[in-house]
Amino acid sequence: MNKIALVSLGLFLPLLAFGQGEPSGKTLAATMEVFVFPTKGQEASQQSQDEAECYGWASNNTGSDPFDLAKQEESDEQLADAQMQAAEATGQGAGARGALRGAAAGALIGEVTGGDAGDSAKIGAAAGVISGRHRSRVARAQATDQAEQQAEQRQETTAKDLENFKKAFSVCLEAKDYMVK
Repeated sequence: MNKIALVSLGLFLPLLAFGQGEPSGKTLAATMEVFVFPTKGQEASQQSQDEAECYGWASNNTGSDPFDLAKQEESDEQLADAQMQAAEATGQGAGARGALRGAAAGALIGEVTGGDAGDSAKIGAAAGVISGRHRSRVARAQATDQAEQQAEQRQETTAKDLENFKKAFSVCLEAKDYMVK
């Protein structure tokens, strides 16, 4: 059976802490940091049933499910870590490539101008190393910034989706005569 079916049957009274496997001892609402008080003296079993119904309603109406959002957040964190590692690797070997390019350019300039091609190659190699490493640092910083921005956007989207779910869940419970905070 899926989670919603278990919740609907009342067999899943306390929400498992985002699928961790063992009941947390909290109500469905409290697990999501939504606090519910029965204003008409509803029994705990009725409150659990109402919370389960509102969970399903909120999930259907927002297109979000806290279980899925928690899994998505974990996946997003792994993606962010991978992107940061890739960003750190950006530009590796740029100093050596710059030295080769600089040496080649220096040797060519030395030959064309009638100077010592060997000395010109050395100067070109030194300039190439500096230039290559600078470009590498700039590229790495840009890649890191981009990875950080993408991670922040994913976190904001997940937080917004969860907040919308909580609003819908709360509205449903308020319609069933509960005070929700």
